[in-house]
Amino acid sequence: MNRNKSENVLTEIRANINSFVGREVMIKANRGRRKCLEKEGVLEKTHQNIFVIKISENQQIRRLSYSYADLLTDSVELKLKNGEQKIGII
Repeated sequence: MNRNKSENVLTEIRANINSFVGREVMIKANRGRRKCLEKEGVLEKTHQNIFVIKISENQQIRRLSYSYADLLTDSVELKLKNGEQKIGII
C-alpha cells in the first residue's frame, strides 16, 4: 500500500471517530500474550495521531490513548456502549 493511500484511510478513520467525541464507548484492546483489556468509558478527544478514552473506575479517572493505526490493524476495537455499532472502521 502506498503512503498516500494509507494516509487517506487513517484520515477517514480519524473523521469517523471524531464524530463520536463525548459518547460512551466500549473498548477492547489486545495487550499481547493472550492479554485483553475490556473497558467502558467516554471518547474524550481526538488528536492528529491518537484518540483518548476517559475511564472512571474505583473512584479514579484514567485516560487511555490509542493510535488510529491500532484500529486499522485490529489491535483495538471500539463500539458504542448502547449498541453493537463499531466505530473507527471503514
